Amino acid sequence: MVGIQKEGSGPGLDPEATLFAQAQAGCSESLNALMEQHEGLVHLVVRRQWLLSLEYEEALQAGRRGLWRAVLGYDAERDIRFSTYAYLAIMRYVWGDVKAEQRRMTGEVPISVLALYNYEAGVDPGWRKDQEEIRDSLLALVKRLPEQQSEVISAYYGLRDQEPQSLEAIGKQLGINRGRVYRMRNAALVWLSQPAHSQVLRSLLARQDQTQYELADQLAQAWLKRRGGRNGHS
Repeated sequence: MVGIQKEGSGPGLDPEATLFAQAQAGCSESLNALMEQHEGLVHLVVRRQWLLSLEYEEALQAGRRGLWRAVLGYDAERDIRFSTYAYLAIMRYVWGDVKAEQRRMTGEVPISVLALYNYEAGVDPGWRKDQEEIRDSLLALVKRLPEQQSEVISAYYGLRDQEPQSLEAIGKQLGINRGRVYRMRNAALVWLSQPAHSQVLRSLLARQDQTQYELADQLAQAWLKRRGGRNGHS
C-alpha cells in the first residue's frame, strides 16, 4: 500500500502523507490504497448512524463517497488526524442518502433520483430550475437504458406516477431475485451518472464541473471493479 512513490516522495517523509499528496495529484493507485486503508472507518460510521429505511450497503456506498471527498480534501500538514476529518465527511454523505431515501419513500419525484448528481451532501441541487424541464430530461435519460434497467429505475424511484417500490417487489414483478434487481439498479445508476450520457440534465442542475465528473468516473470504476466487468449496461 505505502510502497507507491513518485516525485516528491522519499526517505524521511510520512508514507501516508505521501499517499495523500499523490492521490490529490491524480494518482488513482494512491487514491485506491487510501480508500482501502480507511474502509473500516466507513463501516464504523455507518454502524453508528440512524439509517431509517436506508439499507446498510446503500449507506456504505454513501460513506465511501464521503471518504473519497475527504481523501481529496485533506491537508496532511494540518494538526488534525485524517480519521477525525474523514469521520464528519462520511457522516454527512451517509445522512444525505438517508434523507434522499426518505424522499424516495414519500414519492418525491424527481428529487430522490436526482440525488445521484448531488455530491455535496445536504445541499439540494438545482431546485430553483424548472421542475417540469428537469423531470422531462430525467425521464428521457432513463428511457435510453436497456428495457429491464429502465423498468427497475422507474419502479424504484416512482417515475411513472406510482409509489416507489422495493427491490423485492420489483423482483417479483420481473420474475428475478432481489440480488439481480439490486445489481441492475446499480448498473443503471452508474450509466446514468456518466457525464457523456447526462450532460443535458447536469446542465439543468449545474453539476458540470470537473470535480463532479471525476467523482462520477471514480464511482463507476469502483463499481465495475467489484462487479468484475467493464460494461455498466450488462
